Order: sequence, then structure tokens, then C-alpha cells
Amino acid sequence: MSYKFLDHATDAIIEVTAKDLKEAFAVAADAEINLTLDQDKVEEKDQKEFSAKGKDIRYLLFSWLEEIPFILITEGFAIKRVEFDIKENNGYKINAIAYGEPLDVKKHNFKVEIKAPTFYDMVIKEDDGVYMRFLLDL
Repeated sequence: MSYKFLDHATDAIIEVTAKDLKEAFAVAADAEINLTLDQDKVEEKDQKEFSAKGKDIRYLLFSWLEEIPFILITEGFAIKRVEFDIKENNGYKINAIAYGEPLDVKKHNFKVEIKAPTFYDMVIKEDDGVYMRFLLDL
């Protein structure tokens, strides 16, 4: 289970490898959080519930990648970790709880604001494990 940032002039391209879909979504969330702030500096003092929905896995990933920066930036909540379940029933849904604390740009070393995820160049492969690649507009 890992992620890496690929070179791009203005945006962030992230590659994720994981053993299964749930782990891949967890790694994608960690990559997005660490792109924005230093996750290791966040304390678990509070929690926020949120969800993501998609008609298929691609749309679910897009929705998931939209929700994380919404909580970080719009709601001002620094995320230490996320617990969630993925359910499939006429599409996909993630019910999640983010654990963390109010965002402090200095304490959490705020780095960059993510404008939005994109479908451009998005790849999800489920073979021997899961491979994802996605682009975030910064």
C-alpha cells in the first residue's frame, strides 16, 4: 500500500497501489491530506461524518476526492485519519468518519489548496490488487 506524486507543472498526479479497493481509497485520502497539510501534526480531538456516492467506482473516487478537501478547506478541519465502509447497491456509497481537529495553518503546515479532482487521466485497475492514478487541480 503506497502512493507517489508524479511530476506535473501545475497540478498533482497521484498513483496509488493497494491490496484491495478499501485500502486504495484509504491511501488516496492520505495522499490528498498530506498534499494539503502535515497529517502527522494533527491530533484526534474531534470527528466529522461525511459520505461520498458514485454510479460506478470512477465516480465514487471523484466524489471521495471532492469530500476530503471540502472538509479540510471549507469546514476547516484537519484530518488525522478516516474510518469508512464502501457499500454497493445501485451504485456505490462511502460512509465515513474523519478524526482530527480544527485546522491551524501554522501548526499543520498548510501547503496547498486543492481546487478539485478531475476525470482527466483517471485510471482504476483491479487485477492483483488495485492501481489508481488521478489528477488533482491545484
